[in-house]
Amino acid sequence: MPQFAYHVKTGGGKQLQGKLNAMDKSSAVEELRKRGLTVLSVEEIRKSVLSTEIYIGNPVKSIHFIIFCRQFSTLIRAGVTIVEATNILAEQTESKPLKKALVEVSSALLRGIPFSQAVLEHKRMFPPLFVSMIRAGEETGDLEGTLDRLALFFEKAHTTKEKIKSAMTYPTVVGLMSIASVIYLLQGVVPQFVTMFESFDTELPAITKIVLALSKSLSHQWYYWIIALVILILAYQLYKRTERGKYVIDYAKLKMPIFGKLAQKGAIAQMSRTLSSLYASSVPVLQSLTIVEEVVGNKVIGKYIRKSGESLRQGNSLSEPFKKAWVFPPLVTQMIAVGEETGSLDQMLAKIADFYEMDVDNTVDRLKSLIEPLLIVFLAGVVGLIVMAIILPMFTLYSSVQ
Repeated sequence: MPQFAYHVKTGGGKQLQGKLNAMDKSSAVEELRKRGLTVLSVEEIRKSVLSTEIYIGNPVKSIHFIIFCRQFSTLIRAGVTIVEATNILAEQTESKPLKKALVEVSSALLRGIPFSQAVLEHKRMFPPLFVSMIRAGEETGDLEGTLDRLALFFEKAHTTKEKIKSAMTYPTVVGLMSIASVIYLLQGVVPQFVTMFESFDTELPAITKIVLALSKSLSHQWYYWIIALVILILAYQLYKRTERGKYVIDYAKLKMPIFGKLAQKGAIAQMSRTLSSLYASSVPVLQSLTIVEEVVGNKVIGKYIRKSGESLRQGNSLSEPFKKAWVFPPLVTQMIAVGEETGSLDQMLAKIADFYEMDVDNTVDRLKSLIEPLLIVFLAGVVGLIVMAIILPMFTLYSSVQ
């Protein structure tokens, strides 16, 4: 559908500019007039390859989407119509991709298209969870409550993700510093001792030989290291795109020392919060499980979610496949089973999410206090090993002179 850039004036005399989709220029003018605006100009936007916007990854930052959900919920609760709320949020959002999508959604709403169907045309901006819950909210007449649950869900998910990310940042930085220190010592310091070591008429220690070989390789064959690094990165990226690769990588994340438990707790919190929000919004259970499998972010957990859906189709309980899965602690499976038996599954899932979100917070705090000294010792050990490789031959020479 063609897109038009417009310049209009409101009843209060304020001039506005924006974009909308319409069948033709006349339809665009008519639509703007329906909004009570005085049209000053409407021009079709001619798209070219250079003007086409290209987005890599998720085009909308999570914080912008959270603000959108919270403000949308507030506006609807205040009695503002969906069309007006969409226009207001399109004008004030800081995300350009989201602004463009909301302008097009507003245009679709004026043509009588339901909101859930309008946002479905912008799958990269609005995740399946959002679309499904909005559709359920429209069908049950509880759009306000649905928007509140969506805002809470995205806020909680964002907070948990940021907590896990912050726990990983410090080790990553120290790891990079360790690599930089080793490269500097091997290229800048060790070569200065090579001539002296070669003049020794003694057998060098094994550790010294290894360090000298690495130093020589980095100094004279550095391009091989770069080629090998590029090949490893490309191989990893290609492997990660395969179904087998995704599963193996996610399995390795859960089995990692120290950080594996943190990844497991974060994934369980995400799964529970998502399923609770969908179930509370009256989204069908099987559809909810399909959505949860997509958004949980871990193929291992996703496999058991898929099995639970198959269990339901066969007339069995939701919790049965979870009981056989090593990734779910007994607390999770027992609470889900109780929720099924008492008809309060959404509440039990919300409690599981609350518990594990709090557990993630506590785990991150403990990890920060534990990892800092461990990484400092590791960095000192790596540097000390290279220094020792340089000093050992000197002690050997000194002993032989004595």
